[in-house]
Amino acid sequence: MSLTLSTRPTIVDRFVPKSLAADIALVVAGAALTAGAAQIAIPMWPVPITGQTFAVLLAGAALGKARGALSMALYVFLGAIGLPIFSGAKSGWAFGPTLGYLVGFIAAAAIVGYFAERSSGSKWFGVAVGFIAGNAAIYLFGLPVLSAFLGSVGYPNDLSATVNAGLAPFVVGDAIKIALASTLLPGAWALVKRVKR
Repeated sequence: MSLTLSTRPTIVDRFVPKSLAADIALVVAGAALTAGAAQIAIPMWPVPITGQTFAVLLAGAALGKARGALSMALYVFLGAIGLPIFSGAKSGWAFGPTLGYLVGFIAAAAIVGYFAERSSGSKWFGVAVGFIAGNAAIYLFGLPVLSAFLGSVGYPNDLSATVNAGLAPFVVGDAIKIALASTLLPGAWALVKRVKR
């Protein structure tokens, strides 16, 4: 029995035999990677710059849509019930500026995983498209909640103010993360093929 619902393997399937135990371990590893990346942060208000999105993209690409989404759901759940694994070692489920982004991680991992399964992660362009779509999903969930939060605490929350607070500061960093991740994954696939040969 396995959580892998795709017909095409992801990169971890080349190394890890498919089993329920392996899938559970990989889901936990994806959540742990994201928790660690969350602590790499540049404090900003209302949304800090962190390494989380890079971890989310890699987890989705490496684990596939089902395991990737489950790993992010586990990350969000564990932080919500009190483990200090969110940025700045915070925890708890509360309406705040980053709530939408956390929910967006689940969708992003599923989207990136879907693209990784379809392209086998070996083509740079396909990987980059998946990463861009996944990153967009994070903002699709994150920005509306951020806008509502800004309005609730008396700050301007029109489209311009929301974009300036929750998107514009991250565009360059996101582009670098996407370029790096899009290079690493096909490179890893090429290495796997050489080892297998």
